[in-house]
Amino acid sequence: MVTQHHSSALPAPAVSAAYPMAKPGYGKRSAPGQQARTRDDFALLPARKRYVAGFVDHLPDGAAMSVKQLAKQLPLYGQQAISTALKALSVAGHLRRVRCAVGAGDETRWVFRTFWSRTARDNEWWTTYLATEDASQAPDPAAVPLQRTPPEAAADTAPLTAPAAPPATPAAPPAPTATTARPAALSSTYLALAELGRKDIRQALSADDCAALEPQAAAWFDRGVDADYLIAALTAGLPAQVDCPPRFVRRRLSDKFPPHRPAGPSSPGTSTPAPARRLLMECTDCGRPGQPEALPDGLCRPCRAAHSKGEQPASPDPTENATVKAHMANLRDLLKAP
Repeated sequence: MVTQHHSSALPAPAVSAAYPMAKPGYGKRSAPGQQARTRDDFALLPARKRYVAGFVDHLPDGAAMSVKQLAKQLPLYGQQAISTALKALSVAGHLRRVRCAVGAGDETRWVFRTFWSRTARDNEWWTTYLATEDASQAPDPAAVPLQRTPPEAAADTAPLTAPAAPPATPAAPPAPTATTARPAALSSTYLALAELGRKDIRQALSADDCAALEPQAAAWFDRGVDADYLIAALTAGLPAQVDCPPRFVRRRLSDKFPPHRPAGPSSPGTSTPAPARRLLMECTDCGRPGQPEALPDGLCRPCRAAHSKGEQPASPDPTENATVKAHMANLRDLLKAP
């Protein structure tokens, strides 16, 4: 029989009307088949996890789920504490972070969602659910028309692709100079690399850096990914400091190179190819993408090992305890001295 542990956590604050919503198609998504909300929800969780879980559970679908936004609304804990709590909620079966491919053809893009279940689910349930079309689609009535090029990149390239004013008299077009030829040659790969610094300053690249890394990044596009996927993979789980952004990006382009996915039918006589997988799970801790069955508890292998190691209670050292007590007694004696 399970004994409930009624945590002493404070009740989670009410969701503010000003709480930010994610971009259309992104943010929180509620999993189906959850039990009705009760006052004993998350009672078995420790104080901090219960506090964060209660707040997330009351967020509406489509709410922003970044660690930064949650920390702004939960002043008792900082971003690191919120991140740790979300990782624990993933292990407990309440949360999974995913990337979903939406749209079709040239209008396909990746959106990032956090599926939430008040009712704890095991790995088998999450794997089965995330493999369904319902999870991949997760329709959003406020969704805007899809576009392949990120809005920021389109805004940056608009002045570069604007047509020049026609000459006053008919004449042969002038030979392109170094100044005019470079903008015309900018590729979607180059623009995706240039966008990295705008997403996170720790990965700011120069024009020469983008040009040097362009062939390596283009190989990703040859594997069927788009600019959104490339940018997300290169900016997920960054360390606190990146000493050399070009070298760091080059290493990630190699380490996270996506697998090859055959474009044609897998067996003779098949008239149409099998549909491409439209959903990837993300490690809740570091953001590494992968198939749901490869990320049990929503964590990749290194993060899962680190989490398991961190949960193992350390054996108390009697000698250390005696030393601490003697030190505290000495401090009290010093405070009493005139």
